Formats: sequence, structure tokens, C-alpha cells
Amino acid sequence: QVQLVESGGGLVQPGGSLRLSCVASGSIFDINAMGWYRQAPGKQRELVAVITRRGSASYADSVKGRFTISRDNAKNTVYLQMSNLNAWDTAVYYCNLNLARPPSSVIYWGQGTQVTVSS
Repeated sequence: QVQLVESGGGLVQPGGSLRLSCVASGSIFDINAMGWYRQAPGKQRELVAVITRRGSASYADSVKGRFTISRDNAKNTVYLQMSNLNAWDTAVYYCNLNLARPPSSVIYWGQGTQVTVSS
């Protein structure tokens, strides 16, 4: 079994910062990528950022220059440093783990952590 546990969400003022963490445990091997998605009320879940096992990162246009994704492979942990937050960043943020299971892959999700940006 694989478990993802997110932490670090909360209430922050516009312009503020938060760092999300996601720890993966269980049968963690052959990681293709880890990432963060978010879902705002009434909207579909969307990709925020993803980092491959080789450390290549990509971001949604809406967060480029403000968010940074990073990984600690030894701890099976992925982070999302969020800066200059605004109201449109308010959402539930989900950790995503993509494991290689040839010939396909398996996706796991965390339970989500709420991020609210408000004054």
C-alpha cells in the first residue's frame, strides 16, 4: 500500500507564503514523478506543478515565478513553496504520486490540504 500525507495548508493573507509538504510511504519505488494539483470550489482539479524523478520541474502558467516544487528523494517527500499568494490560489491542494508499474503506471493521491488566501 502507498500513502500520501500532506501538510502545511492554512489561512494566509494576500501576498503571503506557505510551504506544503507531502510524505509518501509504503511500496515506494520506481517513482516517475510527484506533483501538486489543486481544486477550487466549483472548478475541476488542475495541475499546479510536477517534478520528475530526474528533478525536472514544470508549472502551470498561473503559478510560474511564484511557486517552486522540490523533492527530497531520501525522505520520499515533495514540497511546494508558494509565494505572493492571491485569492485565486485558494483551493484544496492534492499531492500526486506517479509510480512506474510496467507496462503502465499507477497514480496515488493524498487526502488534500486546504489553502485559503484571504485578508
